[in-house]
Amino acid sequence: MFSRERLTVIVFLFLAGVINYLDRSALSVAAPFIKEDLHLSATELGIIFSSFSVGYALFNFIGGVAADRFGAKLTLLVAMIVWSLFTGAVALAVGFVSLIFIRIIFGMSEGPLSTTISKMVNNWFPENQRASAVGIANSGTPLGGAISGPIVGLIAVSFHWKVSFILIMIIGLIWSVLWAKFVKEGKTSNKNKDLGVKNGPKEKIPLTFYLKQKTVLFTAFAFFTYNYILFFFLTWFPSYLTEARGLSVKEMSAITVIPWILGFIGLASSGIVSDFIRKRYLNKGVLFSRKVVLVTCLFASAVCIGLAGVVSTTVSAVTLVALSVFFLYLTGAIYWAIIQDVVDPNNVGSVGGFMHFLANTAGIIGPSLTGYLVDISGSFTAAFLLAGGLAVFASLSVIWFVQPIATVSKEAIRLTAGE
Repeated sequence: MFSRERLTVIVFLFLAGVINYLDRSALSVAAPFIKEDLHLSATELGIIFSSFSVGYALFNFIGGVAADRFGAKLTLLVAMIVWSLFTGAVALAVGFVSLIFIRIIFGMSEGPLSTTISKMVNNWFPENQRASAVGIANSGTPLGGAISGPIVGLIAVSFHWKVSFILIMIIGLIWSVLWAKFVKEGKTSNKNKDLGVKNGPKEKIPLTFYLKQKTVLFTAFAFFTYNYILFFFLTWFPSYLTEARGLSVKEMSAITVIPWILGFIGLASSGIVSDFIRKRYLNKGVLFSRKVVLVTCLFASAVCIGLAGVVSTTVSAVTLVALSVFFLYLTGAIYWAIIQDVVDPNNVGSVGGFMHFLANTAGIIGPSLTGYLVDISGSFTAAFLLAGGLAVFASLSVIWFVQPIATVSKEAIRLTAGE
């Protein structure tokens, strides 16, 4: 399917995703220990979870601009080194304030990952393989989440939770050395060009033109609800299992693997499914295949996460959350594929970063809001229902507002961009 050079790029990007979510999930898995050691309330823990996204969301956009300007390879190398160091720095936290500071810097450094993956794929892969490549490359993230539970949980129980953060820091630094040595930047491939941009002019299209398009904004809104559910699961699901369902840390660590494995399957399949539909129904337009997968699967994920909040048994709740994560991750490559379909290559990193920035404000709002709802209601039910309701609304919005972007003339671009 992929040439040797492209396969090398995919493998490294895949491993970067594994490390990214291994690092990111570690705090959630270790949260029961950290909460006790640092004497944190649920609201304070929620704020700490959200602090990650303060830096993360901002550097989604900055990372995208950096990838366009300095190259995806260098941007991702610097990001990996810094976030690995600040993963280890969690072991140095002494209280609420220091942990917030560490998580903000950690989030800033993890921000460029998805945009650099998108940019590297745009550089290395032709149009008819990009959604598949994005899906496979990003599928490392849920796998990282899957192994985080057993690894961090086992180390925390056997030794100390701080030891786990030091060890996974070392893994990231090793990847950085190998990435710098074996991977090239690549060049943008324009073969089989089939953008969703109609009658595009030859003049360079300014970034501001894209940032005002409904297709970009509503794709970002759908991505926001995707991240709202994802961050709810990523940050609060382990605590939900121990506090609301009464599971031990060992049981929780094992059970959290199940949704992540299904998420890995979903994300790895996401782009492949979309590219297959695209090839079969090319006469319906390139965005047809993206919207079919996005709308159907995001809606299914919303229903499952909403129901998970009202069922009575642990088995039912875990099953529904696992299905929600599976359907959610089936949409994971689609947001990036839409941007690659409708944006010119010179702006892919920046527009993708802007979309990712808007989407990840969910990580700022969601965990803190969840902690607040748990404190005032004494349960997780309202949080589950809110996550599902947002995603239902977003999936319906995609049907109406995500359309090919028409750029008819240089003058029209100038006016739309406000120049």
